[in-house]
Amino acid sequence: MLLNSPASASEDAHSSNIPAPKGNYRWIICALLFFATTINYLDRQILGILAPVLEKQIGWSEVEYGNIVIAFQAAYAVGLLVAGGLMDKVGTRLGYAAAIGIWSVAAMGHALAHSVSTFSIARFVLGLGEAGNFPAAIKTVAEWFPKRDRALVTGIFNGGSNVGAIVAPIVVPWLTLNYGWDKAFLITGAIGFVWLALWLLVYRRPEVHPSLSASELAYIRSDPPEETTKIPWLRLLPQRQLWAFAIGKMLTDPVWWFYLYWLGKFLDKNYGIKLSQISLPLVVIYLVADFGSVGGGWLSSFFIKRGWTVNKGRKTAMLLCALCVVPVSFATITTNLWVAVALISLAAAAHQGWSANIFTMASDMYPRRAVGSVVGFGGMAGSLGSIAFTWVATHLLEINGSNYTPIFIVCGFAYLTALAIIHILAPKLESPNLGD
Repeated sequence: MLLNSPASASEDAHSSNIPAPKGNYRWIICALLFFATTINYLDRQILGILAPVLEKQIGWSEVEYGNIVIAFQAAYAVGLLVAGGLMDKVGTRLGYAAAIGIWSVAAMGHALAHSVSTFSIARFVLGLGEAGNFPAAIKTVAEWFPKRDRALVTGIFNGGSNVGAIVAPIVVPWLTLNYGWDKAFLITGAIGFVWLALWLLVYRRPEVHPSLSASELAYIRSDPPEETTKIPWLRLLPQRQLWAFAIGKMLTDPVWWFYLYWLGKFLDKNYGIKLSQISLPLVVIYLVADFGSVGGGWLSSFFIKRGWTVNKGRKTAMLLCALCVVPVSFATITTNLWVAVALISLAAAAHQGWSANIFTMASDMYPRRAVGSVVGFGGMAGSLGSIAFTWVATHLLEINGSNYTPIFIVCGFAYLTALAIIHILAPKLESPNLGD
């Protein structure tokens, strides 16, 4: 039975009595988070789209390609561990700016890579920078929105990952076929500097923002007051709530990484889809995933606004998402391209709905002063899980002649397993005792 803690229930009741504010500046901030995540995934996914082309030009094997991916994932894991604390320490304005500056330089640097080792270096630096995106975005949401709106807002900005994944297969093949793969990296990487200028121009904390009305600030701060003292890692690490979030990420993040880096190769291997033809299947998959991101966040917010506890609303939405992933286990046994695309699309949408809710779990259980650190730790766990998954998957593909069936079966049941562990470790999504 899914129940919520009395504290969370009282917070829901408190926030539900706050009238709608005059002013919508907080949604401009949400839009900036959306576009940052779009750029993040555009820069991230370009390698997966160009993998079949680069494999032929540079001559890497499945395992070598996996090592390039692992270079990104290892840096991403380290970066997430550092980025969360950095965002809590220096704030999201400067922290986010530093992150996107680093990853944009690294994305453009791929244009100079012409071997497995140089691609690995470029991916490593890209991973360090991109690690700052989600800790900064989740912390920004916690700063700019009350708890009852956070899952929806997280779903919206997380939808940028799918828009980036939609734009990439449209733009990257065209750029590559007309100007070469190096120019594709160079042009897409430069987009981050446009966002950086807008962020520094627009963003301030709500309390000091000149464009924010008093009523909108009151709405943003409608949750009960929180302490502002920083929480040391030694107090966070023993908490089962932290591990519920981290293990949930560790088991499910690898699935999304697999889609990003191997769908192009999977479609090429199983259905003969080449670079000039890859746009439509990938656009369909990530367009459907975009609806899943917003829909998954909206669904739990809908339940909560109808009087459900945060715990029940969040976990019910996550259960529905987990069940929708299961059919992807059959994606490799069909000979019809569009049946496979439909199954993967459903799973990708469910993953994004799941992701919106598991990210929001961090701010459900932890105060704003700890959210960046918690999300960073969970993201690091997700990256470590992805490294292990990538290593196993690439060796299986190398040995079994690119047989994807075992991999898709694991993907199909990862979410139900993760939800069971989350519920065992955090049965009520209650806030931990932080010793304040």
